[in-house]
Amino acid sequence: MSPKGRPRAFDRDAALERAMLVFWQKGYDSASMSDLTAAMQINAPSLYAAFGSKAGLFRAAVELYSNQVGQRIKNSLPMAETAKKGIADFLMQTAISHTQPGQPHGCMVVLGALHGEEGVDTPCSLLRERRLDNVTLLRERLERGVREGELSKTVDLQQVAEFYATVQHGMSITARDGSTLDQLVKTANAAMAAWDGLTVDTD
Repeated sequence: MSPKGRPRAFDRDAALERAMLVFWQKGYDSASMSDLTAAMQINAPSLYAAFGSKAGLFRAAVELYSNQVGQRIKNSLPMAETAKKGIADFLMQTAISHTQPGQPHGCMVVLGALHGEEGVDTPCSLLRERRLDNVTLLRERLERGVREGELSKTVDLQQVAEFYATVQHGMSITARDGSTLDQLVKTANAAMAAWDGLTVDTD
């Protein structure tokens, strides 16, 4: 008989990273339990013991994705000297991150669960909240731009934030469809060409 409290016979972090790649590539609904257990190199009882459910595993995978890929993109916002440069860097890091070789293209948060069961704590609602978090981060950087005198108080900051978040979501979809880094950089540059019109002082 195995000793009570014996550690799990698998590397949880490594298994979670492999599960993240499956969800990233296939999305929540299309990632079967057999896909996940095969990638994680564990059996279903071990998966349930470690993560509780497929949905619990997905939540952990989204958190890992956000801390790895997502953080590189988000860090560009507060680090830039201006709001304009921050958003330009945000889009550039999106282009780079979504076209890296050796990993699924596009964004797991955008593509992972567009359709599915509605309600609290569902994969669909989880990713919706993450996407809305991006709008909040963009708006906060724009608000700092107002405080620092870069932007006028009359600028519709919510509209600007939602516009650039929408551009980022579109870049994720086109990356999954095969757009190259160069193509996404052109999209990012085109979006930044709209900056002056979006942030014009309306007084």
